Amino acid sequence: MSVPGPSLRGVADIYPAPPAVDQPAAPRLGEPEPGSEPVARLTAEPDAGAEPERAPRRPALSPSRAADFKQCPLLYRFRAIDRLPERPGAAQVRGTLVHAVLERLYTLPAAERVPAAARELVAPAWAQLLADDPRLSPLGREPGPGGAGREDGAQEGASGAGAPGAGVHDETQPDMRLAGTDALLDAYFALEDPRLLEPEAREVLVEAELESGLLLRGYIDRVDVSPAGRISVVDYKTGTAPRPAAELRALFQMKFYALVLLLLRGVVPAELRLMYLTGPEALTYVPDEAELRRFARTLDAMWVAIRAAGATGDFRPNTGPWCDGCAHRALCPAWGGEPPPYPGWPDDQTAEQLDAPAVESSDRPSAEP
Repeated sequence: MSVPGPSLRGVADIYPAPPAVDQPAAPRLGEPEPGSEPVARLTAEPDAGAEPERAPRRPALSPSRAADFKQCPLLYRFRAIDRLPERPGAAQVRGTLVHAVLERLYTLPAAERVPAAARELVAPAWAQLLADDPRLSPLGREPGPGGAGREDGAQEGASGAGAPGAGVHDETQPDMRLAGTDALLDAYFALEDPRLLEPEAREVLVEAELESGLLLRGYIDRVDVSPAGRISVVDYKTGTAPRPAAELRALFQMKFYALVLLLLRGVVPAELRLMYLTGPEALTYVPDEAELRRFARTLDAMWVAIRAAGATGDFRPNTGPWCDGCAHRALCPAWGGEPPPYPGWPDDQTAEQLDAPAVESSDRPSAEP
């Protein structure tokens, strides 16, 4: 499915109506905290002998948090400012693992990037995720494969014992959260042949600043650059291809990344592909520079609204079908709950909260943006 840029409706038309049923992406799992590694700007490397500087992290806007604010300003507050924990579900865990496997796949020599090799990467990738992120430790066993997609709504409580080699509970018992991983990997190979590709970057954190001073920040699964300089952006989705109502959110995310790369490289990416591994199906977007410049103004307007709410703490709930799966419904005044005291807008030293994945104190694991 291809969506050329000129045929898209204007961003101002896309943005007003949130999707009717989809839950916005939970914070991506397994991501490094912003500030824990250099920001990948896809530009020249700094001098090898230069001392890295840790400048204060400014507030920034990411695609997932932008979607949160549009759908429900209070959800944005809970995730970005309060940093309330959210229990990971089977879909979120599985999506994180598939992303990790596909990232590792491209470290292999091109000829070895075959389905059997991808399956062999599942166990070590899972063990690494467990070691890196304590929230992935299982809380109990619950049978069933769960739903689909780390960005399509996590299923609560779908957890189990550790994968082989993880060193938790009975290693002979598979973690039911990982059911369906092989099928998703096979679907990836049905969409493209990784033996023919040499990505420039994988799981890269990018930042760019608009003329207004708004900092855009996000993670891109893969960036391909041809010898002629043609830039393609690829994002893996472990959920199903979007229905017409949800397709607008997918296009919003693709425009966000196209704009960031335009600002960093001075060149409009040739295409952006969302690869839906449940299907499988690919959605392709061909961006247009004029449209991306208009989109930048839309993001500026959104940031003004976020900062206005941040100054007063007036993040109001917006109810809808998405409330059924919201992890914070018990705290929502629209459902008889009471939010925690507003902690105030983060200063520069704590601003990385605004787009970083929430770290839970006792369990875990974006689920990204």
